[in-house]
Amino acid sequence: MKIFISADIEGTAGITEGGEGNRDRPEYAEFREYMTDELVAACQGARAAGATEILVKDAHASARNLILSKLPDYVSIVRGWSGHPDLMMFGLDDSFDAALYTGYHDRAGADSNPLAHTLTGRIQRILLNGEEASEFTLNALCAARYGVPSSFLSGDRGMCEAAAALVPGIVIVATSEGYGSASRSMSPARSVSAIRDGVEAALSNGISGGMPAKAGDWELRIEFSNPVDAYRGCWYPGVEHVADRTLQFRAIDFFEIQRAIRFIVM
Repeated sequence: MKIFISADIEGTAGITEGGEGNRDRPEYAEFREYMTDELVAACQGARAAGATEILVKDAHASARNLILSKLPDYVSIVRGWSGHPDLMMFGLDDSFDAALYTGYHDRAGADSNPLAHTLTGRIQRILLNGEEASEFTLNALCAARYGVPSSFLSGDRGMCEAAAALVPGIVIVATSEGYGSASRSMSPARSVSAIRDGVEAALSNGISGGMPAKAGDWELRIEFSNPVDAYRGCWYPGVEHVADRTLQFRAIDFFEIQRAIRFIVM
């Protein structure tokens, strides 16, 4: 069994303030360790369920966060950003049996996590076919392009509930819940245990989860916080500048949506 894991940090147990995920701040070292511990727990759960190969994508900010000395010897890792439109899912292909997600956070504008956002703080929201999209939305659809089911997610409660609605049957572990600029979280030790058990359950006796619903065609709408960003992005081929801060793009192939996001946003 071959498993892909995309690891973020803002849905890690305990994280509450932006500096805790910023490599230039002293508190980052502590939360980088929690992020790594949760990822390792997911690897251990996958291994217990029979995984023979695990590829991890470090998917937060610089994509150089995970503490490599803590990774099990059966794990390989993609660090940094290649420039490929798969972004947080780079390295995935149709040879994988399941995709897992650790440390994930809710979409921009959600009140379930003080650090909720979608890709960048410059975006107010992203809509796909009229529905607000999170990073998980984009990444689960990316996995589905390869025929790979999304089987497990850990992160804040709002993200977990949204993931369960998007991919029925996915196993979720809610590590925290936001209240304004505060959060209530399980302890890091409890989070590690729950993630290990959750991943093992998701991958044992048949893989849990599945694919988000596919559309016949796609409409991407990006609402920026600043009209300057919308103007800059409006020159991508096929983009409509429909309002001061809003761009719209249509495609039949979801990869074209990913490619537009890569060049308009990132």
